[in-house]
Amino acid sequence: MKPEEIRNMTENEVAIKIRSLREEMFKLTQEAKAGRIEKPHMLKIARRDIARCKTILKEKEIGKK
Repeated sequence: MKPEEIRNMTENEVAIKIRSLREEMFKLTQEAKAGRIEKPHMLKIARRDIARCKTILKEKEIGKK
């Protein structure tokens, strides 16, 4: 997910996206622990997307003050 896409979202949409990415990451982690994950790089992508969303959400909060 590109940063511009996230910046165009509202704060609520970003929070929902973070929640869904965390759920996805949890599922991928469980699959990895079970040894049946097909795309291990998806863990890295999900983790970075979460960080990207949280960073932009924080930027929006600081911008409001």
